[in-house]
Amino acid sequence: MALATGSLHAFAQTTPEAAAPSASEAVPAQSAMNGELFYIVLLGELNAAGGEPGIAYQLYLEGARKADDPRLYQRAVEIALQSRSGEAALQAARAWSKAEPASRDANRYVLQILLALNRVADTAEPLKTELAMAPDADRSAAINAIPPAYAQISDKKLAATVVEQVLGSYLADPLNGPAAWTTLGRMRLAAGDTSGALEAARSGQTLSAAAPGPVQLALEMMGPKVPLAEPLVLHYLSGQPLPELRMGYVRVLLEAQRYGEAMQQLSLLTSQNPEFPDAWLVQGSLQVQENQLNAAEISLKRFITLAEPLAAGEGRSRGLSAAYMALSQVAENRKDYPAAAAWLQKIDNADELLAVQTRRASLLAKQGKLAEGRALLQSLPERTPAEIRMKLTAEVQLLRDNKQYQTAYDLMAKAVAEHPEDADLLYDQAMLAEKLDKMDDMERLLRKLIALKPDYHHAYNALGYSLAERNVRLPEARDLIRKALEFVPNDPFIADSLGWVEFRMGNNDEALRVLDGAFKAKPDAEIAAHLGEVLWTLGQRERATSIWKEGLQINSDNETLLATLKRLQVKL
Repeated sequence: MALATGSLHAFAQTTPEAAAPSASEAVPAQSAMNGELFYIVLLGELNAAGGEPGIAYQLYLEGARKADDPRLYQRAVEIALQSRSGEAALQAARAWSKAEPASRDANRYVLQILLALNRVADTAEPLKTELAMAPDADRSAAINAIPPAYAQISDKKLAATVVEQVLGSYLADPLNGPAAWTTLGRMRLAAGDTSGALEAARSGQTLSAAAPGPVQLALEMMGPKVPLAEPLVLHYLSGQPLPELRMGYVRVLLEAQRYGEAMQQLSLLTSQNPEFPDAWLVQGSLQVQENQLNAAEISLKRFITLAEPLAAGEGRSRGLSAAYMALSQVAENRKDYPAAAAWLQKIDNADELLAVQTRRASLLAKQGKLAEGRALLQSLPERTPAEIRMKLTAEVQLLRDNKQYQTAYDLMAKAVAEHPEDADLLYDQAMLAEKLDKMDDMERLLRKLIALKPDYHHAYNALGYSLAERNVRLPEARDLIRKALEFVPNDPFIADSLGWVEFRMGNNDEALRVLDGAFKAKPDAEIAAHLGEVLWTLGQRERATSIWKEGLQINSDNETLLATLKRLQVKL
């Protein structure tokens, strides 16, 4: 029987002594051999090299039994594995384990081969033995290695059942219990038992409130479908959390577009763990988005100070590139174009070429050199379809930012003609049609997109908002926006659309409630425009002007906000 695909070394990472000897080390030193054994080994290698792995395997297994040498057993296993003969490999590994019951390496081979053969029920005993053989200091690590080892198993429920049986004796252990519950939770989660996984995380945290494993599991489950996972995370964070885990919570909040809460956590993280670089980078990037330029500059420069002494590596290079890029954006927002270009000059990561050139093109355009900016983008290499696509997107965005909507629309139309079922291209063309007041084209493109990809929530939101903005078919507009929110319930921009359509329908109190929540979740100039207008209509004019002023601080060039102030004849 051929082996199934998957790692045969999931447990070999847990302890230093687990490293297997190389093939050359598999042969005993010549002085330890008699003539017969030397002859067996020589014939075995000749047959292995000559394409006769079956003969080589039999020779090595015979030699291992005669010499009782673990290296010969291992060589027999390796030859069988290389020839994808799972049953033969298992036979040799079991013979080795029987000859040397105290050999952890032999037991590991038995376990890993059984996993590769998808013989889940048979793995209980060798898994139990593996955990028992692990040194006390390494047992939790061995327990944590179980889920990846079983990741390729097809019957996830059976795998979870087997692992639960093996871990039973560890679940009440204060030392290894948190790891055991975490592993059990991951096995249940892989089997689709979300409630069981949550209960495992809860049990692990009960054993040790400071244990990181149950919290990591809760973070993996956090979201609208498992609302009870978040209290476990918050309980852990109320103690003395590892900065990496608070950072993990920040990333989950950002994915859920809960920006305000993410900023609160980042503020705690940078104050409690000021030497933790990643927090400063993410905080600075968010501050750039919210146009908090001075604060962003401080955060990003702090990250650079912490990151520059670190050992060279992909993570450090990528982080520094992101910081330089964000600082370039800070300078660009201040209209300090030489400083913006100087920050870009610091980026030497080849993977960032497109992003750097896109920013340089933007700087040229803002200095009245749009043609030069386009030429810069057009000169970028086109080695792959992905590069061609990214070049197109960058050029369209440059044209859009500089209000060259017709040129951008024509460029996008050409791309859509070449790729008529590309959802993102269709959406971008629809948004350009809206800028050109081609509302029929916009609706046609968005409805085509919805038919092509029914879960593309941006299309529902864009169509609903366009109807609300024109004050037509308002019930349909609300239905479309609500449909978008089904896919992303916490999106503040879609909530902004819903608040706006409620306002258009005359539901001012509901509009205020929705828009208030959206602005708190994500302070944004366009949301400020809508919230301010609702407040203005309700007679809360002092608060309306305060919200508008805040919106202008975020983005003084926002078209919706400027148009609102002009239409209502408000001077701030």
